[in-house]
Amino acid sequence: MNDVIIVGGGPVGLLLAGELRLAGVDPLVLEAADGSARRNRSFGLRGINGRTSQSLRLRGLTEALSKAQSEMFGVARGLSQLMNGNQARGHFAGLPLLEDEAEPGAAAGFVLRQHVVEQIFTDWATGLGVRIHAGHEVVDVVQEDDVVRAVLADGRSERAAYLVGCDGGRSVVRKRSGIAFPGTAATMTGRVASVELADPGAVKSSMHGPGGMVHLSPVPGEISTMEFDGGPGDRDASLTAEEMRASISRTSGIDVTVTRLDGGIRFSDNTRQAATYRQGRVLLAGDAAHVHSPIGGQGLNLGLQDAMNLGWKLGLVTRGVAPESLLDTYTAERHPVGERVLRNTRAQVALMRPGPQVAALREVLEETLEIPAAKRHFIAMGNGADIDYAPDAAHPLVGRFAPLPLVSEDGRPILVAGSEGIRDVVNGRVRTVETDSEPSFLMRPDGYVAWATSDGDPAGLTEALRLVAGSDRTSV
Repeated sequence: MNDVIIVGGGPVGLLLAGELRLAGVDPLVLEAADGSARRNRSFGLRGINGRTSQSLRLRGLTEALSKAQSEMFGVARGLSQLMNGNQARGHFAGLPLLEDEAEPGAAAGFVLRQHVVEQIFTDWATGLGVRIHAGHEVVDVVQEDDVVRAVLADGRSERAAYLVGCDGGRSVVRKRSGIAFPGTAATMTGRVASVELADPGAVKSSMHGPGGMVHLSPVPGEISTMEFDGGPGDRDASLTAEEMRASISRTSGIDVTVTRLDGGIRFSDNTRQAATYRQGRVLLAGDAAHVHSPIGGQGLNLGLQDAMNLGWKLGLVTRGVAPESLLDTYTAERHPVGERVLRNTRAQVALMRPGPQVAALREVLEETLEIPAAKRHFIAMGNGADIDYAPDAAHPLVGRFAPLPLVSEDGRPILVAGSEGIRDVVNGRVRTVETDSEPSFLMRPDGYVAWATSDGDPAGLTEALRLVAGSDRTSV
């Protein structure tokens, strides 16, 4: 029997698998698609924002991401234009979010194709010993007394103590587990395709064109459009050259001729969130737990942060050194973060609608973003830098991301402390870093602070250690 089964071998499932391996358990990843199919779905670019970049830096993964980005865009003009130097922090409904001065310890974001991100995570996870079985489609999930079974399309089953659905917005795991997925239906249709135009210079990018959005990707030949037409009909039908031509013409206001189409996909602003991220021995992460418009590029980051939050917790529980109640903190911490992303992506879609009233509202917001505090608020919201898992904690650091650029490639918690007395409390259970200044703090494996003190008082540290490192007993 397996420790944990992960259904879905995309970026979220792969990162979670690596986190579980670091936490001391043996996960099995079941991915329905083979390698070629996974590469074909990698239209468009995926942004890794500042907070996720900090998380991945913990595991030593940012060097590979940086190298891949440089190889894709070039180290000079192309990359500089894409990232606007090193100031770009995303956008809000097409309004650029540029940071004049990076916050202390900030990490640069990245922009890559999905299959490139998947390959980096695959190499990392398999290097840790993770088993990945491609071409294994899961069609059912059955919870029994002390195990959960993943039923495969060929009739075989895999059993595990826990199962995590990372299988996308149409998640079989979520549906078969009976987890509600309330939300709002699509109001717009997005398309992204690799095309060749008869007159390549005729169309210019515009987030707010006469008929919607048209965007020329930094990836040569890729064009995206977005129209407010009530949502796509059959999302699975093949995207044709004529459909893409008509959409580009409507959104840009320019008649174009598409001479070649090398494939494409549709997307929408269908916005939904699972009622809970845990149902017994089944958990959800990534798009299986939440879907929304891709405008603003927050979806991948939301899922990767799910994986970082869940990995160490599920690892401790699976090993029997933490109570099952620790898994309830996953929904408690991540569901509100997901709600916040769904709210701001709905707002961004509304702000991108054509029309004079919405255009006026965008102008007002553009003026507002010139106010430094407002700009910082929107940058923090779009980059996950405002996440606080313990807003009512006695110390302001608790629940926030660690204030120092630490590295924990083995996934262990880290105590940062100047006091020898505080360091003695941990008794070798976590790694320690000596500092000359206060505050002292205990960092969880996912980079967030579990305990902190500004006066050297170790009160509460022993309890926090049990939270992040577990206990030798099954009841703690």
